[in-house]
Amino acid sequence: MGSLLTTTLEAISLLFSGDAELWSIIGISFRISTTAILIAMIPAILLGFTLAYANFPGRRIFISIFNSLLAVPAVVVGLTLYIVLSRQGPLGEWKLLFSQTAMVLGQIALSFPILVAMSHTAFQSAEIRAWDTARTLAKNPLSAFFIIMREVRFGLFGALLAAYGRIIAEVGASMMLGGNILNSTRNIPTAIAMETSKGEFAQGIALGIILVSMAFFLTMSLQYMQGRGKISND
Repeated sequence: MGSLLTTTLEAISLLFSGDAELWSIIGISFRISTTAILIAMIPAILLGFTLAYANFPGRRIFISIFNSLLAVPAVVVGLTLYIVLSRQGPLGEWKLLFSQTAMVLGQIALSFPILVAMSHTAFQSAEIRAWDTARTLAKNPLSAFFIIMREVRFGLFGALLAAYGRIIAEVGASMMLGGNILNSTRNIPTAIAMETSKGEFAQGIALGIILVSMAFFLTMSLQYMQGRGKISND
């Protein structure tokens, strides 16, 4: 018990001491995951909207595919992209393996199905009549789209939260595609895995505190927005 307390205090001390290596890992992790979410967000939400309101052949198949992709392990995504980006792969000439770009691609692949599936569910919760009403009230289809987005904003924010939470905490794809290179591709989950395997728990606990704090902040932000939404609707 005393050893755990000592290690935890050491981890907190690392966070407030401005340790360059620790904050480099944190910065790399948030930069890569934020870039991936920003790239995946718009096309995924548009696709979720299309699957919710458009009728076309194969629509149900597409919905089933994206729902099935939610269960694909991160390490399988990492392995697939590793093969594609390796020297013998079709994109080997791009020399992206073991780079931040490769990690961004991996996290886009992981977050995209979550964003599509959850945004589709959010848009469906508004029902087709809401879309018909929005089209009647709005000047153009784009304005109608933004009206619907406002109606389901909490569901969309929840989708972003779930997707961001998954990619910033996953280990398999990041390790395979990034290589865990210090000051380049070492992010929070790969650093935690490495430090734990070495028996060095202080840095791992410090990075874990960052992840837990981020999850708490995002969850509280969602609850605050939902509370404000209820007040404004009353």
